[in-house]
Amino acid sequence: MKKENNPSFVSFIETYRNTLTELFAERNNEGFAPEQRGLPPSVLRQILDCNPLSTFIPEEFGGRGVKTHETLSMLEVSSYQSLPLSLMMGINGALFLQPLANYGNEYVKKKIFSDFLDKKDMGGLMITEPDFGSEALKMQTGFLKSGDRYNISGLKHWAGLTGWADYWLIAAREKDGNGNLGKDIGFFIHETSNGGIEVEEVFQNLGLYMLPYGRNRIEIQVPESHRLLPKTTGITMMLDLLHRSRLQFPGMATGFLRRMLDEAVQHCQTRFIGGSSLFNYDQVKERLAHLQSYFTVSSAMSYFTSSNIHLEKETSRLDLPANSIKSVVTDYMQFAAQSLLQLLGAKGYKLDHIAGRSIVDSRPFQIFEGSNDILYQQITESVLKMMRKMPSANLYDFLKGYAHTEKAADYFKDILNFRIDYNAAQRKMVELGQAIGRMVSMNMAIDLGQQGFNREMVSNSLAVLQKEIRMIISGYSYSNNAGFVYVPEASNDWLNCLILDSPSP
Repeated sequence: MKKENNPSFVSFIETYRNTLTELFAERNNEGFAPEQRGLPPSVLRQILDCNPLSTFIPEEFGGRGVKTHETLSMLEVSSYQSLPLSLMMGINGALFLQPLANYGNEYVKKKIFSDFLDKKDMGGLMITEPDFGSEALKMQTGFLKSGDRYNISGLKHWAGLTGWADYWLIAAREKDGNGNLGKDIGFFIHETSNGGIEVEEVFQNLGLYMLPYGRNRIEIQVPESHRLLPKTTGITMMLDLLHRSRLQFPGMATGFLRRMLDEAVQHCQTRFIGGSSLFNYDQVKERLAHLQSYFTVSSAMSYFTSSNIHLEKETSRLDLPANSIKSVVTDYMQFAAQSLLQLLGAKGYKLDHIAGRSIVDSRPFQIFEGSNDILYQQITESVLKMMRKMPSANLYDFLKGYAHTEKAADYFKDILNFRIDYNAAQRKMVELGQAIGRMVSMNMAIDLGQQGFNREMVSNSLAVLQKEIRMIISGYSYSNNAGFVYVPEASNDWLNCLILDSPSP
């Protein structure tokens, strides 16, 4: 079923770009209200008619071949016009189509890929549960095999495309004869039209209005053919799925950060304060330099993923680069949105303005697919695990010899030349992870500069990263940590500290 008439990538991406420009910019979001949930069916149809999800489908099934640079470019073009739209494409692609391509039954792949290309179907992923978000391995959704089918029951929430998706990839743990849940994870494909998924509540999410989220009660039966087949264990397959998705976050981030930078530059060119352009103010220059740096770093990450991560590459062991990319670039997305709003002032603080929307739309990227606080701690844990195998506990020695930081390490020899504390407090693990994640990012920026990317932009980005990393390490080295002492019944009312006059008789 290979389609021979796939256009060239240049033609494909330009058609898609022009369509989104017309829908979101030239029509000025015609048909959209600031408080509107979802996406007008006519708009969604025009978007899907461009077949953006074909970039996530192998050539033998009629797609464009799951070439990483194509998938990231499609996400980038999407996020320039609409971050929620890019997330919608990412959910469909990285969290459903790619796992299906890597682990699905051939017959099932043929049908589902055909449905996506011809019927414009969509798919999502259900892992998170109300009581088990970051503790995914303790999920309570279970499955039990009965003949050639699996019975699956449980409760999932915060699944993007709730009520919309035609297919779901659902994670569950196997039950034994006594109903006890095992340790490993299974993934199952369910077609929504077969029933068994009840949307108990549609959430009023704070941002990302385009995407429906909710709580889903699951009582389904799935054919044996619709279980994904891990190469080793289900947990390893889940790590591959999540790491692959995190490694592709720069696709969504780069277009968004380019938009934040473009909006900021346009505003500063036309806004005058005290008879002088905003460009002439030093604080404004610093904000613009940071915005430009965020875009450059995200571009470097896109280059890294496109150069190193193809569909068949197993990514379950790439925890450090995957976690670094996801946490750092999503922090930068939120920083960029906050900075744009600061530059724009009051007019940006509107629900229907790109700056205001970007604040709330980019914020959950720091939370889903691994909270950044947790990922930063895991970055440090990954480094400590590798360092324990070395004769030296010197942090600089390790980073200088580690592939993902070797080029950046020399910039920080003076502050990293110390013995690591393997028993550091959790907050210190998070801080060190923030610094290491940015060093991994800096390494990628150096690599991008060596490939011919704008050298001035790379040089500026390295300067911003150096300052940021040095500030983080300074905080890490400060040992006088604050504690928590608040007691509601204690003397903590400032008014009691005043000497008040007695009331007049």
